[in-house]
Amino acid sequence: MRAYAAIFRMKFTGGLQYRAAALAGLATQFAWGFMEILAFMAFHRANPAAFPMSLSQTVSYIWLQQAFLALFMTWFFDRDIFDAILSGAIAYELARPADLYGRWFCQSAASRLSRAVLRCFPVLIIACMLPGPFGLKAPESLAQLGLFFLSMGLSLVVVVSFSMLIYISAFHTLSPVGVRIMAAVAADFLAGGTVPLPFFPAGFRQVAELLPFAAMQNMPLRIYIGHITGADALLGLGLQSFWALALIIWGRALMKRALGRVVVQGG
Repeated sequence: MRAYAAIFRMKFTGGLQYRAAALAGLATQFAWGFMEILAFMAFHRANPAAFPMSLSQTVSYIWLQQAFLALFMTWFFDRDIFDAILSGAIAYELARPADLYGRWFCQSAASRLSRAVLRCFPVLIIACMLPGPFGLKAPESLAQLGLFFLSMGLSLVVVVSFSMLIYISAFHTLSPVGVRIMAAVAADFLAGGTVPLPFFPAGFRQVAELLPFAAMQNMPLRIYIGHITGADALLGLGLQSFWALALIIWGRALMKRALGRVVVQGG
């Protein structure tokens, strides 16, 4: 456990060094956030009755999505892990006295968390100061805020464990690019990254809410804005816990099988 904590700490502090990249990303996130808000406001003005969430909830959802994008983005992968697999440097990884799955899991989680820390506070502060319908609203209670933070932690575990499946798939392909693109697009859409899940057609939404992707950004953001409350929020946390455990067990099994067949060429 001490080794994993050290790996997490080194990767986290290393990620905090990229402040210029974070500032550049902030400009993009604000621009994208305002663009999404204006689009939803236009749809709301045209037909308010068709909106499954209030306009205020929708705006808050978008700002939270932008603030914690680094935690949720399914298209972000650690290049060092892919390089280790494709270059054969995985041989050195296997020689180290630590579980490879746990090491990569800590590395990926720390990388995402460090990026989120650099970007979330400016977005949240400025979004809270915006006037009228453009601003981020505070949660209705401290209990709701606590459930949000708990759900965020589970969401990070689900996202990282899903990413681990993509890393492991690189053991079986000549190039991981195709798998990465297909998995990222499907996961982002089904997680509510493109359009919040409540806007999906009823039948499709009911199926999507049971998939592991709904345990990513969909659950914590809807808990924060008050769209999921009470027993439904607790049920959602249970579903997140289930998928986190299931994906980790599945990932470990696939990792064990892949490492049992891996062949490193060269000398």
